[in-house]
Parts: sequence; structure tokens; C-alpha cells
Amino acid sequence: MTHDEYLAHDASGLAERVRAGDVTPIELLEIALDRLETLNPALNAVVHRMEEDARRDARSPADGPFHGVPFFAKDLTTMYSGHPTSSGSRFLRDHVVTWDSELAIRVKASGAVVAGKTNTPEWGLLPVTESELWGPCRNPWDPSRTPGGSSGGSGAAVAAGIVPMAGGGDGGGSIRIPASCCGLFGIKPTRGRTPSGPRRGQLWRGAAVEHVLTRSVRDSARMLDATHGPDIGAPVHLPPPARAFREEVAEDPGRLRIAWSTVPHVPTEVDADCVTAVHEAVALLEGLGHEVVEDRVSIDGPTFARKFVTLVSGELGADVKEAAAALGRKPRRSEFEPATWALALLADAISAEEYASALRWTEIMARDVGQFFESYDLLLTPTLSSPPPRIGTITPSKAEETQLKVLGAIGSGRLIKAAGLIEESAKTALDFIPWTPIYNVTGQPAMSVPLHWNDDGLPVGVHFVARFAREDVLFRLAGQLEQARPWFDRLPEMARRPI
Repeated sequence: MTHDEYLAHDASGLAERVRAGDVTPIELLEIALDRLETLNPALNAVVHRMEEDARRDARSPADGPFHGVPFFAKDLTTMYSGHPTSSGSRFLRDHVVTWDSELAIRVKASGAVVAGKTNTPEWGLLPVTESELWGPCRNPWDPSRTPGGSSGGSGAAVAAGIVPMAGGGDGGGSIRIPASCCGLFGIKPTRGRTPSGPRRGQLWRGAAVEHVLTRSVRDSARMLDATHGPDIGAPVHLPPPARAFREEVAEDPGRLRIAWSTVPHVPTEVDADCVTAVHEAVALLEGLGHEVVEDRVSIDGPTFARKFVTLVSGELGADVKEAAAALGRKPRRSEFEPATWALALLADAISAEEYASALRWTEIMARDVGQFFESYDLLLTPTLSSPPPRIGTITPSKAEETQLKVLGAIGSGRLIKAAGLIEESAKTALDFIPWTPIYNVTGQPAMSVPLHWNDDGLPVGVHFVARFAREDVLFRLAGQLEQARPWFDRLPEMARRPI
């Protein structure tokens, strides 16, 4: 198989070629590794290779829907036995786990051959992928720009055609953000749809859900078929889908009632390209026969931002303590980025009452959002407030970093809380993602669809949110949009370079 033939197929198509005897899993793996060797120096998408395991697994891959297809895992929450999970942090760089996450078990049972782990920001906290440990990951459409985060390495690897599909996790938009930045399809499943065990409860109280980034809709649906469902002791048991998600992709969605808005939930400026992307999507939806109404969910954006920071800070504080217990030693400030260390210290200054109050507020907000969807099948918004920004735009400024270092050295969470620096840094991040985190908190499924490229040739995704547990509606519409305005063959120039 040539590299051009490799790029011409999605993961499902490559698995079909393997089953037909046209190519072997080993041959596919060698193509992926060749592409990795050539393209990764410019992208910094993959930070840990698993070639020995991959070659072993490629000799006898599981008999699943992705039989023998190369795959990368995100280096954050899904554990693969015998390999480090650094979470983009110096503190965890060499921490090798000795067990597989349930999701890892299911991914391998799908037949995917896991060949490496992808770049992520420290602890997955930012919507860009620029950790001090691994350095910035770059966007194959324009290497001066970010592929987004926190699943930025996975997005860059798939957009560059190194692998047809890679793992992602979404706690504030971290699948949908790189999908928009990299011209890919990305769906965040409903809270609890994919497993988080056996040694973890809900990730970020259920706000974080794991799945994949893909070039085709059917790949995403088939991987969700392979991985969904509760594992032993799961705190959430969703009603199972009426039929396989892969079947929904080809199903007529019927006439949907879709609300649309370009007004951000968290107040910020929205780039004209993102507004244009939504307007074009509205026209396309109307042409497909859907009822499209301008309306929006009423959200107290500033309050949401404060409550979300409280929740994330509390979760990070617990994560750091658990990691320290696993390593058997105390963390050192030098092993963390200043903002991460400050956020962890902030957790010590947040009372149990404050954390519980924030959780209660977001749960009530979820009730209000659910009521909105009694009138609509879907909500359409921009995915992000801008096309992919340049590297270094969203990380803390030098002045902020200096202040965070000083306060971090003092070691007082109360001073950090009083200074308000974390809130200022969070505002910069939330300005870029004023829609996506809302639906992590509400638990509803949401997707970014690559329907627009701006005049600079940069992808700009549009964002659809469905009712709780209605991924079927998203997959039906995504399949229809993919047919009406195909994007699969739209690849960055980098992906088509001779290798």
C-alpha cells in the first residue's frame, strides 16, 4: 500500500483492506511509523512511542472493527500497562503504570494497534498543547498555530495523516477544540457513556469523557460502539442506545428543530470567521430541510467561569495528592508549571462548602439547559471564538507567570486566591472556548463538525449539542452533513508531502 492509498482510507476502510488481504497490519504500522518519523519533528504530536508493543499486537490484532489499524492514545487519563502516563507534567514523566484502563482494554479489543501516546498540556488544563515538559504541539495546517488542546497531539497526528484516528478526552472541550483547529470530526459523548475504571471514579465529577478524533463520522461511531457502556462499579449507567451508533450514520435524521446562536455563553469577542461558519451551516441545514431558529441558552457566563475554576482546582488538588501517593513522595514546585502549581495550591484554600456550592450551582444550571432542549433537538454555535491562534497566545503572560512563581514559592493558596491570578488566566482560556465547557458540566453529548475553512486556509468547526444521551441524533446529522459537504479529502499540504 502506498502512502496516498493509506491517506485515501479512514480507519474503517483500512480495516476492510486488511480483512480482504490487500495489506497486513504490519504493513499499515510501518506506514504509520514512517509518517511519524518524517512529520513528527515538525509537529511534536507524539511524545512516547510504543513500537515494541505495536509490532507484537500487529502480528495478531483483535478481531474488532479496526482490525490491524494504527492508533495513538492520548497521554493523560487512559492508562496502558508498561508505559508512562506523564499527563504533560515533569512530576509524572517517568511514572510507569502496571495496569490497563478499561477504555484501553476496549480500544485494543477493537483491533486498533496502539503505537504511541500524544502530546497534551500539563494535566490537560489548557485548550492549547504547549507544556514545558514536551514543548508546543503544532498544527499541520500552519505550524505557527496551535492544534488546540488538550487532545492537541491527537488532533495534529490525525490531521497530518499519521494515523486515521487517535484518542482524546474532553473535560472542557478537549476533543471538540482540536477537531475545530485541525479540520476533524470530534464528538464528546454523554457523561458516563465511556468507561473510566477500574481505578478511577468519574473524571472531573463526570465532566470529562473520553473518545476519539477522526477524519470520518463512521470511524467515531464505530469506536463508540466498541467502547461504550458501564464498567464494573461505574457510578453512571446510561440507557443503552436503541441500535448501533454506526447504523445511525447512514440514517435519515428527519426534520430536526435546531436552535442557533453566535452569542458566547461566557462573554468575549467572536471572530468573524466563526460567525460566518455558523451562518453557512444555518443555510446548509435549511437547504437540507431542517427547521432552524435563532435562539440561545441563557447562561450566567461570569458565574459559570468562577464555579468551573473552583471545580477544576479542587479536582487538580486531588489529582496531585493521588499522584504523590502513587509515586511515594511529595511533589516539588520545580516539577510543575507555575499556573498548575498555583491552581493546586488554590485547592487548599477552597473550602468543602465552596466546592459543594459550585457543584450544586452547575447541577442547577444543567437543569435549566435541559429545559431548553425540551423545545429543540439540537443547538448550533461556533465551536471556538476564533480560528486556531498562534503558539503562545493563550498560555500565561510573562508577567502573570512571574507573579505565579512568586506566590507559588510562598506556598499560600490563600494569597493566590486573593490575588485573582488564576481567574485571570482562566479568563484567557475561556475567552477561546466560551461554549464548549458548559456541556461538559451539563453532561450532554456535543460535536464539532469541520464545515468551514477561512481565507487563510485554516479550519473553523461548528458545534452541535444534543439532548442528554442522544448521540444517535448527532451521528445522523453528522452523516448527513458529511454527505452534503464532504471534508474527508481536505488535508493540509503537510499530509501529502512525499515520504
